Amino acid sequence: MKRSDILKEAERCITKDRAATHGDAEDNFAAIASGWDWWLSIREKGPLNAFDVAMMMTLFKTARAASNKAHSDNFVDGAGYYALAGEIATKLAEPVTPHRDAGDKLLPASQSAQNRHVMQNKHLAL
Repeated sequence: MKRSDILKEAERCITKDRAATHGDAEDNFAAIASGWDWWLSIREKGPLNAFDVAMMMTLFKTARAASNKAHSDNFVDGAGYYALAGEIATKLAEPVTPHRDAGDKLLPASQSAQNRHVMQNKHLAL
């Protein structure tokens, strides 16, 4: 696909499909921003993590649902993000073992193993 084709498709999506499905983009973005501001004000301080992202995506889908209650995708995706958030929260609540990762932080055993895998394969993502 050529860049001009990509740009034409993007224009079609944001001027017709998305606008018809989700309403005015600026209004929707403002609603999403309000939800994210709220989340960021109540969460534990520190860097954002995967749990924060999953929870913020539920708020994204909630804002989308508010502008189009008949679009079931928002509810399905929202439920999916909640399920992912719950799974991530469960992993984050695992007891910490005295296993250290490359950043010299104590981590749950499953997360430490996952970080080793990511570090070993980091070059593949570049």
